[in-house]
Amino acid sequence: MWLGVVAALAGVALATAIVYPLKEAAPVVSLGVVWLLVVLPVSVTWGLWLGIATSFLSALAFNYFHIAPTGRFTVADSENWVALVAFLVVAAVASTIAEVARARTVEAEQRREEAGFAAEAARLLLGGERLEDGLAATGERVAAMLDLPSASIRLDGTGTPDRSTFPLQGGAACLDLPAPLRDDVRERVQERVVPALDAVLGAALERDALQREVVETAALRRSDDLKTAILRSVSHDLRSPLTAMVAAGEALGSPTLDEDDRRELSAAVADQGARLSRVIEKLLDLSRLQSGVLVPRLEPVALDEVLVAANEHVGEPHLVRLQLDRDLPPVRGDAAQLERAFSNLIENAVRHSRGMPVSVRARVVGPRLVVRVVDQGPGIPPAEQAHIFEPFHAGTSKMSGSGLGLAVVKGFVEASGGEVRVESLPGQGATFVVTFPVAP
Repeated sequence: MWLGVVAALAGVALATAIVYPLKEAAPVVSLGVVWLLVVLPVSVTWGLWLGIATSFLSALAFNYFHIAPTGRFTVADSENWVALVAFLVVAAVASTIAEVARARTVEAEQRREEAGFAAEAARLLLGGERLEDGLAATGERVAAMLDLPSASIRLDGTGTPDRSTFPLQGGAACLDLPAPLRDDVRERVQERVVPALDAVLGAALERDALQREVVETAALRRSDDLKTAILRSVSHDLRSPLTAMVAAGEALGSPTLDEDDRRELSAAVADQGARLSRVIEKLLDLSRLQSGVLVPRLEPVALDEVLVAANEHVGEPHLVRLQLDRDLPPVRGDAAQLERAFSNLIENAVRHSRGMPVSVRARVVGPRLVVRVVDQGPGIPPAEQAHIFEPFHAGTSKMSGSGLGLAVVKGFVEASGGEVRVESLPGQGATFVVTFPVAP
């Protein structure tokens, strides 16, 4: 406001000075228009009342400096009275018109800004993944639009003490603004900001509720699928070795068995027991991975030693050909978890190779250490490759297992910062590619 007062005084003084040379070319009573050039911009910029005050100040300057007798606030000629009054009326009307135009311009700008705010709020609240992030960003947008230091949208419906609170969604949420608010800001918030925000927030809350329902439904569906897969796994991968062990145990009790048959049955019991133990270990590993309790101990690991140790746990290690480059750099990971991961991966390759050799190659490629496990099995159809690392995805092959091993491989490898993928063509075997960044 003080800037406006200074501008008005300076403008009136300048107009008064300009009129002096103009009196040589035009009647003085017609030069009041010069002060209108000051009144109009003051009214447009600083409002009606300062514009009217500038009009009166201009009339006084006009009278004192240019209407005879000059140097006094009196008017000798009645025609000059008419000119002075006409100037005041015209100046006041011009100020009023300028104020109306200014107010409409400000209102149009506010409505344009509010329309932009509504679109931005819709994008923030309806386009993001988390409603909380959208609420925070929308609060910042409200504060910027209203020129306030802060603003927040609360879903608990309770405002902050010593702040201005505007209810949303029937009181279930609220807009929290600093207090006190100017009357014009409060009116703007109540009449235009709150209705727009309330409509968008209602749609966002409904969308959020629908998303939660979808997630819960999907989780229930996955749970049902998992239960079915577990039952299938238990019925096959657990029952088969148990059935073989029970049959061998009953046969061992026969008094007619010779020593060779007894040794063969004993070996069968041991083999099936080891098979059963591996299935249970995979179930336990997968359970720990999915629950998040299996935290890796990351440290520099010699991957060549891990691969040698993993191969020793495979049922037929003589079928595995280790081809490891010399002086492989260490990777950062959990040695025990990586050993179990590669043991599962090599065992899976041996099972599908139908007695043919399995190749395990390790070499450095750029900044990464790459391990390729290559089998000579029937290959993996393209439609199954995207799901092969999912828990209990058994595949369509007759030689497919429970789908536990590859899920454990993926979990352990990714826990150590690695990546695993499969490359395969039907009838040409499968290659599992595991990569790790080289440890610094």
